[in-house]
Amino acid sequence: MSVISENFGTSREGREIKLYTITGKTGMTAKVTNLGAILVSLIVPDKDGKMEDVVLGFDKGEDYYGNPSFFGATVGPCANRIGNASYEIDGVNYMLDVNDNGRNNLHSHYENGYHKRIWEAVEGDDSVTFTIEDPGTLGFPGNKKMSVTYTVTPDNELKLYYHGTSDENTILNPTNHSYFNLDGFKAGSIVKHSIQLEADEFTPTDNESIPSGEIASVKGTPMDLTAKTVIGDHIDDDYEQLKFAGGYDHNFCIRGYDGNMRKAATVWAEKSSRVMEVYTDLPGIQFYAGNFIAEGQVGKEGAVFNKRYGLCLETQFYPDAINHSNFPSPVFGPDRELKTTTVYAFK
Repeated sequence: MSVISENFGTSREGREIKLYTITGKTGMTAKVTNLGAILVSLIVPDKDGKMEDVVLGFDKGEDYYGNPSFFGATVGPCANRIGNASYEIDGVNYMLDVNDNGRNNLHSHYENGYHKRIWEAVEGDDSVTFTIEDPGTLGFPGNKKMSVTYTVTPDNELKLYYHGTSDENTILNPTNHSYFNLDGFKAGSIVKHSIQLEADEFTPTDNESIPSGEIASVKGTPMDLTAKTVIGDHIDDDYEQLKFAGGYDHNFCIRGYDGNMRKAATVWAEKSSRVMEVYTDLPGIQFYAGNFIAEGQVGKEGAVFNKRYGLCLETQFYPDAINHSNFPSPVFGPDRELKTTTVYAFK
């Protein structure tokens, strides 16, 4: 196990952007940066031991200031959407940046969210912990402190542990927005990957991807991914929810959620034989098939990224949960700290 650091560019404030390489006992390697606590690279073996980088991203830190698709980002303080870019806590109404469909909020803020700030970094033997302090910016109250620890385990796992505190009740709902292509980041479309979600229900949305508040069964619909399913088999079905989102881009309710670690998803790449399992103690997982990846982005090693070249599995509290009392609450404060773990395990 080892961690090494190197220069990765210069931030817009003139600070050094650093890249940290975490190498595990089996050779699995994660590269993460203090800009946005972003996962830049994840190199994992296939069944024959061939190593490939399986996440989309860029070659230098400065390129992540563009990054319209949020490649690898730690999104915060609140991932996903909040309807009408507004919410109420303790009788006080808060307004957020209107950045989605002309009236909603997506991922807190495009330019000043946590994914475009420099985090403080502390290296461990097999991990890097990034920490950020936020004095009530972006429409989220409270003096907040959040950390995310990336650990590469001896079992070919990338473990993410989030810890957040606030001196006022606020929303803390971070996630990792990595785009995975298990055949390698240069391999093209992921529609031939197969997926299985441990979710019998999902949260339907309107045509702006804002949940209605309903928790609906997946049974009998293309949202039923409870058995191994080729992503391309139904992604373009004539089904309202898929048409609204241009394909899969929905929150699924993890079966049996009780705050303990559970398997949430499995992805198979038949070409490379890689299998990825996702475990979390959170209630939801957003399966996004990359339907709106900005076309023609030039990434690592000159690779050109287009629609559906990577998929996201974002563990989370449900989208717009703050505005739906029947959804698990994303509110944390003096009496409730955020402590949550997500694991991406490669088999």
